[in-house]
Amino acid sequence: MSNKLSEVQARMNGVHGLESVVGAMRGIAAARSREARSRLDGIRACARIVGAAIGDALLLIDDHTSHETAAPDRDAKHDASVVIVLCAEQGFVGTFNEHVIDAALASAAVYAQSSSAEYLLLGDRGIVAATERGLNVGWSAPMITHADEVPALADRLTGVLFQRLVASRPTRVSVIYATPNPTATVQTVEQTLLPFDYGRFSVTSSATARRNPPLISLPPQRLLSQLAEEYIFAQLCEAIMLSFAAENEARMGAMIAARTNVHDKLDALTGEFRRLRQEEITSEIVELSAGSIAAGTPSNKPHPEPARHRGHGSVPSF
Repeated sequence: MSNKLSEVQARMNGVHGLESVVGAMRGIAAARSREARSRLDGIRACARIVGAAIGDALLLIDDHTSHETAAPDRDAKHDASVVIVLCAEQGFVGTFNEHVIDAALASAAVYAQSSSAEYLLLGDRGIVAATERGLNVGWSAPMITHADEVPALADRLTGVLFQRLVASRPTRVSVIYATPNPTATVQTVEQTLLPFDYGRFSVTSSATARRNPPLISLPPQRLLSQLAEEYIFAQLCEAIMLSFAAENEARMGAMIAARTNVHDKLDALTGEFRRLRQEEITSEIVELSAGSIAAGTPSNKPHPEPARHRGHGSVPSF
């Protein structure tokens, strides 16, 4: 019985250690998600500044209405699209990667009749799942593990994307990622990067705000193209930051579920420990009672008779 008790006690100690690890992982995920959310305002402010600059640059072009929807040259024989998929870099995120990849597959089903899709995937945890589901992963890279890594990864991704634009000239580019969701479900978003819609930038407000057009040292077309590239960079920064926040929120949810399972296991082990301990105490009481009863009961064995001297009559006197 003592061996069983020591085994259960060792298992309880291990579960207590696991509970500490789960709590620490949940705290780290919460801190990273909170930090990622705090960086979003700066990224969006940068995007607004670039957007205002695009509106000013459109004033420098005589017929800026022709740039409201800019797209790469379409070739009927080579109609391709590029889809950027943002998955998780680390584990313990539940079905986070599966939801993002399912959204990518749904997007591919919509455009499968008219184009072939190449996928640029971020996140080592999603690469295996994407390969198993038949995604044509043309390029992959690790996802960030800290919010400070967002600009470097977005710059790298932008470079790879524009290399694809020069080499294969896709007609459509989009990014699919998860966004933070207060519920337990994973919410995904698909955002179109190209064709680049210049019509969303207000030219009228820029004209009234500036009486004189801005002074530039570049040709207007080239300036507009570079500003569009900067805006796409800001969009990718925001998408990566949102995906990183959503990944850590999914990890928080997984840790909450793990903590519940740990508590259930600990309760079961505590009940088992108490049962075994009670059985051990009962066994000891029975043994002590049996020993006390045995010590207090008189013996039933017959006493030996005194030895008698052989002879006739009584014992002789001297």
